[in-house]
Amino acid sequence: MRPTYFINHGGGPCFFLEPGPMRDQWRGLETYLLDFAAALDEPPRAILIVSAHWQETRPTVNVGTTPPLLYDYGGFPPHTYQLTWDAPGAPDLAARVRDLLGVAGVESGEDASRGWDHGVFVPLKVMFPDADIPTVQLSLQRGLDPETHLALGRALRPLREEGVMILGSGQTYHNMRGFSHGPGVDHAAEAFDAWLREAMTDGETRDQSLIAWERAPGAREAQPYEDHLLPLMVVAGAAAGEAGETHFHDHAFGKPISGFRFG
Repeated sequence: MRPTYFINHGGGPCFFLEPGPMRDQWRGLETYLLDFAAALDEPPRAILIVSAHWQETRPTVNVGTTPPLLYDYGGFPPHTYQLTWDAPGAPDLAARVRDLLGVAGVESGEDASRGWDHGVFVPLKVMFPDADIPTVQLSLQRGLDPETHLALGRALRPLREEGVMILGSGQTYHNMRGFSHGPGVDHAAEAFDAWLREAMTDGETRDQSLIAWERAPGAREAQPYEDHLLPLMVVAGAAAGEAGETHFHDHAFGKPISGFRFG
């Protein structure tokens, strides 16, 4: 059974900037993503990815055969709006996702025209530059309820035995004002990241920890609006009861960021 992963996708198209201070801040994450595919036992048959940047009133899958890219960022150099990543969509996998959600009693939707946002194509372009693995994006559900998203993951668990990699793309720290603060240790950010790294290891207690994540030290300082944390709920739910591990840990602009592997 394939593990599930939560990755940090960095700041906009940061991995494709010219060398300099902005790119340097994300260098550790870039190296991790560059090495990701080579560390796998075998390449996935397909990828199901949940990004922080797509929310719908009900979980919705992208069913397009050749989704375009959404350059949903601003203020970057012109060449970052000409990036390409031409991986095929996977309508068959999208249909399977909807079937599994239906069996679990979850009403879902589909979208044939939406493109891949930067939470999808930016990290996947680094991880799988050949763009040859069929990919489907699943939206978050508005309201960002942790239990709802854990349940989505549990419903999708069978995909792990079908050669599909379930990937969550967000940020364990996502306070844009906090990123602008000066140098020095951010004790609230460090406390929340340490709590996450500890809580993610125990498959028996992890769901309850994530449901109550707002009570963790530094939680709202790290996640004023939790859209970037919710993809973690889905991938953790897909490996409910199984051990987790910190698969990546570094700092960007002085803030801790961590990635996880489950199962």
